[in-house]
This record gives sequence, structure tokens and C-alpha cells, in this order.
Amino acid sequence: MLEHGGNLQAAATRFGQSHEAWLDLSTGINPCPYPVPALATDVWHRLPEQHPGLVKAAAQYYGAPNMLPVAGTQAAIQALPCLRPASRVVVAAPAYAEHAHCWTRSGHAVREVAYAELATAVEDCDVMVICNPNNPTGATVAPALLLDWAGQLAARGGWLVVDEAFADTTPALSVAAWSAQAGLIVLRSVGKFFGLAGLRLGFVAAEETLLRQLADYLGPWSVSGPAQAIGFSALSDTQWQRDTRVRLLRDGERLHSLLSSVSINSNGSALYQWWAEADAECLQQHMAERALWVRLFTRGAGGIRLGLPAEESGWQRLQTALSEWRVRHITKRHDQNAE
Repeated sequence: MLEHGGNLQAAATRFGQSHEAWLDLSTGINPCPYPVPALATDVWHRLPEQHPGLVKAAAQYYGAPNMLPVAGTQAAIQALPCLRPASRVVVAAPAYAEHAHCWTRSGHAVREVAYAELATAVEDCDVMVICNPNNPTGATVAPALLLDWAGQLAARGGWLVVDEAFADTTPALSVAAWSAQAGLIVLRSVGKFFGLAGLRLGFVAAEETLLRQLADYLGPWSVSGPAQAIGFSALSDTQWQRDTRVRLLRDGERLHSLLSSVSINSNGSALYQWWAEADAECLQQHMAERALWVRLFTRGAGGIRLGLPAEESGWQRLQTALSEWRVRHITKRHDQNAE
């Protein structure tokens, strides 16, 4: 299995200190989750029939014509490569590593292509996979361009898969409204914006024939009854959504400004910031010694991704640790110059 953020138990084992002492900033998950409502007791007892209002609530929230609930978008990421014959697949990079991993594991010929070079790669692939906005860098592709690429791919039986797991705070980026057209597949997650990663609930927007094929492949009872009930409540709560969008955009700007104040030039989304870091492993070690867990990326030049603290005390801990890191580097450069 690939390594992901959120592996706090492993961090606590490796670096010590109790689990409660740690501040986990290694994911891009909303640290202030949707308040889970009380559930009817029969959702735990009965087999999970399809919730009568869930798909409608999801379609309204995401602006998509057709949607299929899945057990987190990871379920769709693993299943979609199994629904095609061997194909030439381009995955926009860097990105959530499971995309390239799952297409490769299913026998497809996979190339990872930088965002700046995607336009030239459309003609030479059968499937293109893009995270928009990108995780971890925050890079984006304009919807008009995505729709043009989707049309080119669909004309030869291809797919454009757009992972919009982090698009909730920037809804204008979404192409879900056009997902009924052949060849365009959009993935949406309840785990990130709503802060309910443990719920394992996501949605796929696509044309109906493909959704039926995907549903058949995933089999019955693929999404639990409690997940459906909680998801329906979250997707229907427009006031919480509006308030949360405002807060996350504000906190995202705060995180970007905090990093800038210690001379870190970062990019990202409202839920996380990322930057290429020459001393990425040393920085992760520095933060871990202070019980702050950050996401380390070792591919390419190496990088660090930070999520949002939930409380003011967490912001202060993060600011102190980053300031100490800056002083450490200034001292290091001074010592090197003195030599």
C-alpha cells in the first residue's frame, strides 16, 4: 500500500509522545467537521438500502445531473481502471498517488505529465486523470479547457476523469454540471470539506450507462446506512456549508500568510498549503519533535504539505515551530558562510 497522510499512530510510535499530544496537519481535511446528527437505530440494524433523498441532495449540492454514492472516492479510483480495456493513461502530476497506482496495477500504460504539459498530451492518450484543484500543489485547470479535452477524448471513446475532492471552496472550478456527457467522469468527496473522512462517502458524476456499470462492479451495499444518513444531513445543510466555506477560505489565507512570514513561498487550496522544500525530511523531523505531524513528499525535489489547525492554540504551536525552523536555517547559512 502507498503511504498517505493521517498516519498519526505511526508518527506517535516513531517519534514518541502520547497520541493526544499530537497536532495532525498531515491531511487536507477540514479540522472542524460537520456535527454528526443522532441517527435512527434501524440504520445500524438494516441492510443499507439506498437512502431516498441522498442522490438528490448530492446532485443539488454538487450541481451534477447523475450521481452514484460510493464508499469514498478511493473506491471509484480503484474500480474505474477495471472498467476499461488496456489503455494509454495520462495522470496529471504531481497528484494524489493512488490514481497512477491504480491504473498501473490494472495493466494500463501510465504516464505522469506535469500540469503545464497536459494540453500537448491529450492527443496521445485514451484516458486523462486530473485533480482540480490539485492535491498537493493547488494547481488548477480552467473548466472550459477541461470540457474541450473531455470532448476530444470522448470522440475516440476515451475518458477525462476529474477528481474534485478539494473543489468545495471553489465551486466555479467544477465541471460536474456537464458530467452527463459521454467520457467525462467527476469524483467528489464528502471527507474533505465536511471533515468526515472516516465516513467513507463520496460520489461519482458521469453518464448513466457508466454509473450503472460502476454500480454493478462495486456490488450491493457498497455504502453503509449510517454513512448515507449522515451524508444526506450534511449535503442538505446549506447554512453550515455557507459558514464553513467562509471560514475555510479565511483560514486558508491565514495559513498562506503565516508561511510567507517565515519566507516560505507556498501554494495550495483553502484546506492546505504545499511547497517544494530542499530539506523536507529535516523539516518533518523538526515538526515531529514538537508533536506536529506534516505530510512529507519525497518524489521529485521533495515537498511539504500542511493542513489547517482547528484551534488558536494549534495556530500558535505551528507559528512557533515554523519560526524556530527559520531561525535554524538562518543560523545554518551563517555558519556555512563563516566557513
